[in-house]
Amino acid sequence: MLIVHTISELQERLNDLRRTGKQIGLVPTMGNLHQGHLQLVKTAQQHADITVVTLFVNPTQFGANEDLDSYPRTFQEDCDKLSALNTDILFAPNTDEIYPRGGDANTLVHVPEITNVLCGESRPNHFDGVTTIVSKLFNITRADVAVFGEKDYQQLAVIRRMVDDLNIPIKIIGEPIVRESDGLAMSSRNGYLSTDERQLAPSIQQTLLHIEQSIINGNSNFRSLEAHAKLQLTNLGFKPNYFHIYHHDLLRPATAGDTDIVILAAAFLGSTRLIDNLCIRLTSNK
Repeated sequence: MLIVHTISELQERLNDLRRTGKQIGLVPTMGNLHQGHLQLVKTAQQHADITVVTLFVNPTQFGANEDLDSYPRTFQEDCDKLSALNTDILFAPNTDEIYPRGGDANTLVHVPEITNVLCGESRPNHFDGVTTIVSKLFNITRADVAVFGEKDYQQLAVIRRMVDDLNIPIKIIGEPIVRESDGLAMSSRNGYLSTDERQLAPSIQQTLLHIEQSIINGNSNFRSLEAHAKLQLTNLGFKPNYFHIYHHDLLRPATAGDTDIVILAAAFLGSTRLIDNLCIRLTSNK
């Protein structure tokens, strides 16, 4: 595996490969890799000749009181995991390489509307940071395909909207959520959980499944179901951030006539913020 730290070297390598007709796959990450990340790499390898994994803890997507400084950084372990998968290139730039003028002076990419709900409502400017770094990585690599996890459902929707609106010539692939054996969605932040919190954490998925079954059984009173789920999580010891039943593609509150639905949840367990989601396709909602 080739490890590259500068944009110029990465572009030189990729230009050489592109001239030989190689298709480039991209997997952006912030490191601290788990099996969910590794599945993204495997999927990229199935869709491209050369896979580039980026490792960059992006400061512009963290809020003032969020965990930028404490975010887990496990560079050598990440390298070992990627090497074991025969990853072609790891791009691991420092902050000055990506933001030579500083994050505050950097041009921003903003996707309107769908960034104002869900995580965007409680994390102002978060998605501006995401879309800016992702667009920079798209431009740096000129990748043919990029793979993102569906656990960050809103992030994936925002990136797809950005690609569509800006006519970026790249194929976006969403990879299904990879879960622990007890159902908890894999996340780098799961390591923050205490032993007791870790035992309770799968209740988020269990709540999603409970609401899914209610919808499948014909309950289309979505606002009532949302309120019930938030109360259930609160009683279990979570501090819900949101629990919403949305239209799958449009990311607006689902109505009784919708057949493509996504249930999205975010909640704090102690100081750790967990997110999860579940998609439903109904044959008929009548």
